Amino acid sequence: MTDTEPSPPAKAARRSDATRHAILLAARERFAADGYDRATIRAIAKDARIDPSMVMRYYGSKEALYAAALDVDLRLPDPTAFDVRDVGRVLVNHFLGLWEENEVLTAMLRVGATNQAGAERMQSVFRDQLLPLARQVCPDPEQASTRAALCASQVLGMALARYILRFPPAVALSREEIVEWLGPTVQRYLTAPYPTPYP
Repeated sequence: MTDTEPSPPAKAARRSDATRHAILLAARERFAADGYDRATIRAIAKDARIDPSMVMRYYGSKEALYAAALDVDLRLPDPTAFDVRDVGRVLVNHFLGLWEENEVLTAMLRVGATNQAGAERMQSVFRDQLLPLARQVCPDPEQASTRAALCASQVLGMALARYILRFPPAVALSREEIVEWLGPTVQRYLTAPYPTPYP
């Protein structure tokens, strides 16, 4: 072995990392295509071109693999970096970018709509990442959870129509049009005065 060749443990670590990456990639694609219940360890292993026992060796169970595959960072923008009056459009544009570049979110939405574990995973992502942003921009932090839920209803609803169900009119909209349609609604949910219930 020369000085430039990696040591055996280094080679093994690189192989391990490559195997984990292949499993996660296959799992994301399979969960996105089939949903949680129909996606099987055997199918994921076949997609990753490895033995099913290797999937279980690295992740232990389908539930643990799902959690790892859908460990997602929404990378939400810092609200102090822009005018709060633009938060609606900024967020809608940001989410569109995430949906269009990240199959993890598509898998999460597909599974979350049909499976309790998937729904709980989605809830935790939005609770831990969207809720803190809502607290920073809304007039009353005590209302932040309601406002974040309303915001999520808009971005998830559009994602469902555009990327999962693929309604032709939703697919046909340009990114700019979606921002202009949804941005003001998300803005109102996050920053408008809390409505007085109709008597």
